[in-house]
Amino acid sequence: MTESYVKKLSTILLDAVTDKDPLVQEQVCSALCALGDSQPEEALRAWEEYLRQHGKLAHPYRTMILRAMEVVVSNHISELDKDMARAIILLASSEMTKAKELVYDWQQAASNVLVAVGKRFIGRVMEEMLSKFQPGILPHCFVVQTLANLSVSNVFGMVPFLTSILNTMLPMLGMAKHDTMRVVFCCALQHFSESTLEYLANLDQAPDPTVRKDAFATDIFSAYHILFHNWLQSREAKLRLAVVEALGPMSHLLPSEKLEEQLPKLLPGVLALYRKHAETFHVSKSLGQILEAAVSVGSRTLEVQLDSLLAALHAQVCVPVESSSPVVMNNQKEVLRCFTVLACCLPDRLLSFLLPKLDASNERTRVGTLQVLRHIINSAAAQMEVKKPFILSSLRLPLLDTNSKVKRAVVQVISAMAHHGYLEQPGGEAMIEYIVQQCALSPETERPGPDSEDPTANSVRAISISTLYLVSTTVDRMSDVLWPYLLEFLTPLRFTGALTPLCKSLVHLAQKRQEVGADALLIQYDDSKASPRTADRLGHCRQPSECFHHLFPGTLPSPYAITTRLLAVSSNPYLGDGRGVASLRLLSVLHRDIHPLLGQRWATTIPLLLDYLDEYTEESLSQKEWEEKLLMFLRDTLTVVSDNTWTCQLSLEMCKQLPCYSETPREKNFLYKCIGTTLGATLRKEVVREHLQELLETARYQEEAEREGLAHCFGICAISHLDDTLAQLEDFVKSDVFRKSVGIFNIFKDRSENEVDKVKSALILCYGHVAAQAPRELVLAKVESDILRNVFQCFHTKVLGIKVETKDPALKLCLVQTVCMASQAICSSAQARSFHFSQKAELVAQMMEFIRAEPPDSLRTPIRKKAMLACTYLVSLEPALEEQTQADVIHGCLHSIMAVVPVPEGEDGHQESLYLDTMHALEDLLTSLLRRNMTPQGLQIMVEHLSPWIKSPRGHERTRALGLSACLLRFFLEHLHISALVPFHNLGLLVGLFSPRCADLWSATRQEAVSCVYSLLYLQLGYEGFSRDYRDDVAERLLTLKDGLMHPDPAILLHTCHSIAQIIGKRLPPDQLISLLLTMFEGLGDPDKNCSRAATVMINSLLKERGNMLLEKVPEIVSVLRSKLQETREEYILQAAQHSVYLLASQHRTAVVSSLLGSPLPFDSHTCTLWRALAVEPSLTTQVLGLLLEKMSRDVPFKESRAFLLSCSPDRVATLLPLAATCALREVTSAPASGSAVLELYPQLFVALLLRISCTVGVQLPRNLQAKEKRSAGSALAPRNLEPCSAMAKFAGPRLPLVMKELVNSQSSVYEIQRVTSTAFLAELLNSNVVNDLMLLESLLDNLAARQKDTCASVRRLVLRGLANIASSSPDKVRAHGPQLLTAMIGGLDDGDDRHSLVALEAMVGLARLLDLVEPRDLRPVLLHVAIRIRPFFDSEKMEFRSASIRLFGYLNKACHGDCEDVFLEQVVGGLAPLLLHLRDPQAPVAGACRFALRMCGPNLECEELAAAFQKHLQEGWSLHFGEFLNTTCKHLMHHFPDLLGRLVSTSLFYFKSSWEDIRAAAPMLTGFLVLHVEPEHRLQVDLEQLTAALQLLLKDPAPAVRMKAAETLGRLVKFA
Repeated sequence: MTESYVKKLSTILLDAVTDKDPLVQEQVCSALCALGDSQPEEALRAWEEYLRQHGKLAHPYRTMILRAMEVVVSNHISELDKDMARAIILLASSEMTKAKELVYDWQQAASNVLVAVGKRFIGRVMEEMLSKFQPGILPHCFVVQTLANLSVSNVFGMVPFLTSILNTMLPMLGMAKHDTMRVVFCCALQHFSESTLEYLANLDQAPDPTVRKDAFATDIFSAYHILFHNWLQSREAKLRLAVVEALGPMSHLLPSEKLEEQLPKLLPGVLALYRKHAETFHVSKSLGQILEAAVSVGSRTLEVQLDSLLAALHAQVCVPVESSSPVVMNNQKEVLRCFTVLACCLPDRLLSFLLPKLDASNERTRVGTLQVLRHIINSAAAQMEVKKPFILSSLRLPLLDTNSKVKRAVVQVISAMAHHGYLEQPGGEAMIEYIVQQCALSPETERPGPDSEDPTANSVRAISISTLYLVSTTVDRMSDVLWPYLLEFLTPLRFTGALTPLCKSLVHLAQKRQEVGADALLIQYDDSKASPRTADRLGHCRQPSECFHHLFPGTLPSPYAITTRLLAVSSNPYLGDGRGVASLRLLSVLHRDIHPLLGQRWATTIPLLLDYLDEYTEESLSQKEWEEKLLMFLRDTLTVVSDNTWTCQLSLEMCKQLPCYSETPREKNFLYKCIGTTLGATLRKEVVREHLQELLETARYQEEAEREGLAHCFGICAISHLDDTLAQLEDFVKSDVFRKSVGIFNIFKDRSENEVDKVKSALILCYGHVAAQAPRELVLAKVESDILRNVFQCFHTKVLGIKVETKDPALKLCLVQTVCMASQAICSSAQARSFHFSQKAELVAQMMEFIRAEPPDSLRTPIRKKAMLACTYLVSLEPALEEQTQADVIHGCLHSIMAVVPVPEGEDGHQESLYLDTMHALEDLLTSLLRRNMTPQGLQIMVEHLSPWIKSPRGHERTRALGLSACLLRFFLEHLHISALVPFHNLGLLVGLFSPRCADLWSATRQEAVSCVYSLLYLQLGYEGFSRDYRDDVAERLLTLKDGLMHPDPAILLHTCHSIAQIIGKRLPPDQLISLLLTMFEGLGDPDKNCSRAATVMINSLLKERGNMLLEKVPEIVSVLRSKLQETREEYILQAAQHSVYLLASQHRTAVVSSLLGSPLPFDSHTCTLWRALAVEPSLTTQVLGLLLEKMSRDVPFKESRAFLLSCSPDRVATLLPLAATCALREVTSAPASGSAVLELYPQLFVALLLRISCTVGVQLPRNLQAKEKRSAGSALAPRNLEPCSAMAKFAGPRLPLVMKELVNSQSSVYEIQRVTSTAFLAELLNSNVVNDLMLLESLLDNLAARQKDTCASVRRLVLRGLANIASSSPDKVRAHGPQLLTAMIGGLDDGDDRHSLVALEAMVGLARLLDLVEPRDLRPVLLHVAIRIRPFFDSEKMEFRSASIRLFGYLNKACHGDCEDVFLEQVVGGLAPLLLHLRDPQAPVAGACRFALRMCGPNLECEELAAAFQKHLQEGWSLHFGEFLNTTCKHLMHHFPDLLGRLVSTSLFYFKSSWEDIRAAAPMLTGFLVLHVEPEHRLQVDLEQLTAALQLLLKDPAPAVRMKAAETLGRLVKFA
């Protein structure tokens, strides 16, 4: 029985191998393997028999079966008996040799089976193979291939056979005429040789330790003769490669004398293959093996063949390596291995060949040679030891190569040299210098092209930096070589790019030396140890800028040079991979060598600087703050040293290094500041004067940064040496430098006028910085006599006594900056108030002249900003400016900046920043002017200047003007001092000017307008006598309205303006109201329509709030508004006017309602506006609503008419009067003011409108309105989701009794749609707990129960829904009405009049809601009936029915927890399989219902593990791994309930025919897992014949996923075998 069933399963699966889907085939093979793993003997026997009996089965399918056999044999080789092994061997041998032609996959699979069996039964396999390997007969090629593979897989078992195999094979070699056969023989010889070598290398483990190489030598040589002399000459590339692959390992087995004899032919023959093959890996590998064999026998032939060998190998290594090609990379490795072999035996000849190649100009030649050189330095270190000087000298030309690939290779060679002691030899310094040069490469110039290798990993700079650091930190022998030699590279300018890696390496080297000798100086300056090579190298610098050659004795840089260099580059700390941090750390390490006193202080200050850099990034660091910290560090250092000689030396070094930073203006600028700081600490005045003079003479005045740096230097120096600084400047000003033809200094010869202006600019700027930096108490006495006098002497040029104005903008800017700094210095002085500035008016005039000269529509230079800032400081000084001058200043500045065209956001950050700074300067100037006239009149003057810009048609001008106005008003308010109560007489005018701007098109303008109004209201409070810190609640509300002005929506803006107007109305004095209104009326014509709208809103608001104060003005105002109604074309003004004349219509209610109802439908916008206007007064609104309800109920809702005589159903057409009344009701009730009236008539309105809505379903408009409706359809409102009942329950609960009373009356309506509507409302009402609060539950239940027999199925459904809603609104009342509710629901389940079963669906949904709440005793009698009644719906075609029935089944189980009767338990067990399978339902709601139902079923099954599994895997919202879950479930089921196996399997069989693919696939999956986990003794529960037949049928299912699962399950049925 067992064998026959395994055979049957095997046959079914084997028949399924022919499936067309590859995934199904794969699953079938997996099932076969599972079958074989369970019953290997029987399965293998069945497969062997199947293959024998199905001889015509196509070879692709035979291949799959053979592969399965190989897997089973490999896994169970120890379990096979000899008979089975023999059968398999015979089958595989037959399959392998059945076809004479080559069918690779099939024959390879058979061969693999033989190899797998041969791991244990090598004798039997060899017996079979040798039977097909007869002397004189050419064997099948896969027989030879199998022998070859056996020799690899079972070396110890196979080698003893090799002698006889070789004896038989050798004659066959001459018989092989086809290349395919020859390739196989070559492969066999290769593997035989490799196996033999492995056997001989492990003789201590071999079964026969007497085996010797000589036993194979003769046969191998004979084979070698045929392969080399005959087959290697073939035209077939594949054969040649196979031959050369075999020759490599064969060469080790050749007799020594034969190998020596053959080498002169063998080596050229192998080398010749390089020219014939593109992929040369196998050639190189074999050549390496041959070379190793030749070396092992001490061959002398290598010397003769060496030149050709080296040439061929060198050509291979020069092939460019593609990182994506492993074959080429492997070939490179093999070629380099060949070089290693040659380097070990013939090092002199090898270097004589290689090193001249380094002089070649060809990139590939040089790169390849360098790669070989690096390799042999590492791999043949002992042989290369004495060649070090020779190798070092040979790198002279490669060091000059500019090719990036060559550079990378050179760096890699130098790295290898460092590890093997080369750099300690003479000439090693050049290698180190080369590495540093590559570290200094610019990252921009290093950027590779798009088709190059990885730019980050392979860039020359990155490799060089890595090499320098690794050599410094990991190669101990390099420490004395690199220190202090690397210090020499700190100061030369060309090594600037390498500063960061240099500093890091030097820090590490210095720290290592400190560990050895803690108290010794790190740098030993000794003349006798000067390095001639370095002096010679640095002497080749042709220009001063190339190198800082100010070195101490020898070639090492002095402490002053090191300090200056590291401090200067630290000013740009993030450049060059963070050289600021590296430089500061090196300074810290070298503190004792810089000066002995600095150690303790720098140990504190430098870490603080490093921490500061860690807190910021290159983008966030403030350059100004960082430079100030460095200058503070320098000042602190100078203070600690307190050595004038040391300070003078440092300043001298700084001045000497200054020209070298011409290409880095930021660092040069900072170095100027350092010079100023150092000179400030110098006590010798003659040194100060000398250095300042030198700086003035050598400065590059054409560079703006240089002029700035020079001025900073003089300013800082003036802090300590004001008189000397001014004297030096004055001497320079008085000198003859401004003459164009002759100057006293050579540097000023033949200067152009522009160059002279640059000198003037620098001098003027120097004076400005001197004024700004020098002590205030000393500046006042010198500002006019010394500073400004010389400044204007520099600025004004006279030709023949006539003053000529300069055109150089830089000179103007420097003058403005200097005046600004001088004025600011005066203002910040303690004596500023008593200082009489006689040149004030002249300076202001000069500044205004500059401002007016700037283009009014663009902003290119900071001249305006600086000039306004200067005027700001000047205005505050005495004497005061005349009124006209002040007016001219204001007018000129406003015209200069207000019209500037704004730059689009994000386009030009610099110009945007310049504009903001200029506006701030203008604000400061205007507030400075206002400060001198802090009166309403002074404020009015300022606003009058701004008024044209406030009303400008250009938005950016309005925004700027409002911003300035807000700033001035805030300033006025903050500095307001009232000595007596006086009226703020122009308040109304100002508020009228600013308030409509709260709706400006520009958001920024709106914000500023609110700020203006806010300040004005507080100004009024101030004039009324309130204190400055008083906060008015009404005025403060303005600030809360600002958020509303952020929205561009006009409705929100106007609403906010209305609120602003209310605030204004509450705080405006009565005498200012009419002037405010008249100003706003003028605003109706504003070009900005938003502001015009705001004016209308504010006018109406003010009329409403304060109209009682304008009684005598009402006729005039109404007359104006009426004319607007007749004349205007602007809709918003029309609406505002209609709202204003509402009072006229309020006295004629009935007539207005009747006339408006007579208006054509649909109502136009004017009519709608007037309807909404009638809702202003509650008393009026109540009467209007009553009239409209009466009109709506007077006529029938629609009339029926037949469009054609033969029409089957009448058309319903709406009647006009109810339609018009409905439209009017909408307009009136949509007004917020109608609220109280609506509440008063709420029940009548609600029911009337609800039923009115129901009567519009399927009703057409009258014919005369249909055309209008089509035209307006495009603007129809989007459909709304109406939920009137929930809204009523939430917001209008107390009115529900009256509403319900009205609705109950409509339940007997003749209109079916009204019955449905009323029932739906009442049903939904039961969903709210408000029915309990109002004691409506009983009456609602009675009303709904009365409709259970309604002729309309929709009404019956709604009745059930309403009854179920009690579970939500009144769960505590469900128990009391349980029998009634359950009876109704079961009646719905049994409703036979509903052919679509929708009533039954509603009943299932309702029961699911009620079951948790009813009494168990009421539920128990109906439990079984419900379970049986809903079971057919589990497999319904409609998703809603499946979901509802399954979820209800879950609730039934939940209700039985702890008290499950056996009868119901049967239903649970019966539903288990459907629920598990419907977890794969294509509809997510059904799958979710199954999750719930299974979780509820768990406790009733009385299996804790199963219940826990359901809880773990089936939580809502969690992803489900169905296979894992089903596996776990089946394991627990079969462990606890094995008797259910038959029932579950038979149920799953039903779903084998399911219409849903996923469920059809899940059904066999369920069966398979059940079988997997059940004990074999329970197999009698299953009808194996039926199950097997069903699965066999599924193997023909159209869905591949189903076939896969069927195959998988069939593989598991072997358990029942």
